[in-house]
Amino acid sequence: MRSEMDSMSSNKVWTLVDPPKGFKHIRCKWVYKRKLGADGEVTTFKARLVAKGYTKRLGVDFEETYSPVVMAKSIRILLAICTYYDYAIWQMDVKTAFLNGFIEEEIYMDQSVDFISKGEEQKICRLHKSIYGLKQTSQSWNIRLDEVIKSYDFVKN
Repeated sequence: MRSEMDSMSSNKVWTLVDPPKGFKHIRCKWVYKRKLGADGEVTTFKARLVAKGYTKRLGVDFEETYSPVVMAKSIRILLAICTYYDYAIWQMDVKTAFLNGFIEEEIYMDQSVDFISKGEEQKICRLHKSIYGLKQTSQSWNIRLDEVIKSYDFVKN
């Protein structure tokens, strides 16, 4: 849990603010997961802070949620090309990918009960970046990824 909170802090996911009048804030919870290795043994335990985004309403609290998904056929073609040319293939796991997407809406969330800042107990989190559990998280991460890829002069086909 400490690792997750450190990631959120280093990514500047939120700032603590006084609760604004007229805005509803959402709650959060911790989700725990065991990562298994190839042999089926537990390799790591993972904790993730998740917003209870199911309380948000389309058109009121956010506008769009669409995010493209890669087709399995495309991955098979890419793997076949790599195999044919004997290219090396690496698998990556980006621990905090969704924490890099910016959000446009004003979203406020309660502090995690396990990590309430001393002296700022009455404050809530004003989200600047996506957090797991929000309806628009996938789309905002995809927009951010697209911007970064285009900054390296790649173009859409």
